[in-house]
Amino acid sequence: QVQLVESGGGSVQAGGSLRLSCVASGYAYSFNYMGWFRQAPGKEREGVAAIYTGGGNTNYADSVKGRFTISQENAKNTVYLQMNSLKPEDTAMYYCAAGLSGDFWRYSPLAARYNYWGQGTQVTVSS
Repeated sequence: QVQLVESGGGSVQAGGSLRLSCVASGYAYSFNYMGWFRQAPGKEREGVAAIYTGGGNTNYADSVKGRFTISQENAKNTVYLQMNSLKPEDTAMYYCAAGLSGDFWRYSPLAARYNYWGQGTQVTVSS
């Protein structure tokens, strides 16, 4: 049974940093891409960043470009999201997700194209 477990969320002041981790387990195949999504109360879930596991290509939402970095550590089956220069509007529940197939550039921003999801970790940024 595939499991994705996020950690690293918390409360920080604007301008601060957090690093989220997502550890994957229980699978015998490779994910095609992994991504981070976020959802604030009353808003739709939105893609934040994604990484193509085979080549390390990355894709970011415009709202986080230059501030967030997604990376992977294959030996630990872990994907990270380094978040710098955090803003109050970054406050949300952050979810890790894994996709099995499909074109990375076309599908990685789309929540519907992911097969597995973690339970989420809360990030709160105060002004």
